[in-house]
Amino acid sequence: MHVVQSAAKAPFSIARAAIATPQPQQYIQRTEWTTVGDQVSLRIYPTEAGRRASAGFLGSDGGWAQVLAVTPDADKPGMREQFVCHWRFAELVEPGKASWNVEPWRPVVNGASMIESRCNPGAAEEVF
Repeated sequence: MHVVQSAAKAPFSIARAAIATPQPQQYIQRTEWTTVGDQVSLRIYPTEAGRRASAGFLGSDGGWAQVLAVTPDADKPGMREQFVCHWRFAELVEPGKASWNVEPWRPVVNGASMIESRCNPGAAEEVF
């Protein structure tokens, strides 16, 4: 009888532990590679939680980790820096922008140049 009682309680203990364990925020809804002209671009679609976190300057490392989890080939020079720039400024400059776009062909630049270029070093943001 004691064994049955313990076994019956086990699922409830496991369920309580799962509820009590904080889950990471989902900052990125999805990503997709696209081509504009003859240049490739990665579209990063943030969730509402991602937009709120970015507006509060929180979680850019977690956001980038989520991008790499679904798009590992995004780990190219300059891409993380473009993402962080979008993370910090996109919701301030253009709230609700559908996607944050980063491109592997853009030059790697310092922080000041990244901001001056509105997160698009080397050329203006593509127009759809």
